[in-house]
Amino acid sequence: MTSRKGRARRNSDCTTGSLRPALRAPHRSRRGEGAEQAFVIGVLTNAADFARARAWGISDAADHESYLAETAELLADALERFDTVRARMFHPQDFEEFCLLHGLDPAEPGARDRYLVNPSLRTQLLPYQGEELAGDFVPRLVRARENGLTLCHADLLLDGGLCGGAGGADEEHVRWVRTAYQRGGEVFRRMLVGAGAGVYELRLQVDAPGGRLAAAARVLQWEDGVVRINDEDLELVCAVLCAGLALELPGVAVLHGSQGSAASCGEYLPAAWAWSSGGPDWAPAAGPVRLDGVAARPGYSLGTVC
Repeated sequence: MTSRKGRARRNSDCTTGSLRPALRAPHRSRRGEGAEQAFVIGVLTNAADFARARAWGISDAADHESYLAETAELLADALERFDTVRARMFHPQDFEEFCLLHGLDPAEPGARDRYLVNPSLRTQLLPYQGEELAGDFVPRLVRARENGLTLCHADLLLDGGLCGGAGGADEEHVRWVRTAYQRGGEVFRRMLVGAGAGVYELRLQVDAPGGRLAAAARVLQWEDGVVRINDEDLELVCAVLCAGLALELPGVAVLHGSQGSAASCGEYLPAAWAWSSGGPDWAPAAGPVRLDGVAARPGYSLGTVC
């Protein structure tokens, strides 16, 4: 759910590589008159990261709470001035490694700019539409970084066919990945259709070379089948399912939460279902499953769900 509240416009020196409004212009498209203008900002999501980054002159705020308040005002101002406003978690260790790799000085604003718009990390960017920064949006930024790392891993396993980086891939490879992605999306859809209306969380793990691929998504489903899920979570779930199906990797999934709706007089029932995959397909788990502390019984057959 998003809300959009107006705030007083104010120049703030609180940006993390995104730029000081009174001194420098944020990232903008240079494609010509009338082209879309974009604003990109990195956000320090916790007090420890804020303290670590102060040595680079990123913010002169007294503490992390003040920094978030100033950053929220900057984002509100950006919404009024730019066509697109996007944000990502500013992770100090990632930034230091990026600067070391490219021979950059972390204290230079230009280094922060390059880090924020690094193409290989574009999957960590989220559109900002006026959400409360210190509420749901900051945790989403943290998850987007984790999701982005998992997407990069899955894309590597699929030879760049997942994120469009397989420049030299043949058409057959592209079709193979696309088909697996569609199959993964259909698996997820059938899980939700079978569950019916309710509030759920999906937890998914696939054992892969180089480490386990994991995804989680919170889902709100209404009586008419309309589903509310964050785009970045949906993308990650489909990507992990895609990699598992394409490479025939073993995996387990648990869908749990409260089944029911306000239309049924507010009756909600706890529910938890589990499925497993030996590689080519997903089926009800052979027995009870415990995943990330959640206990679940074997799920319903996905083949019987339309």
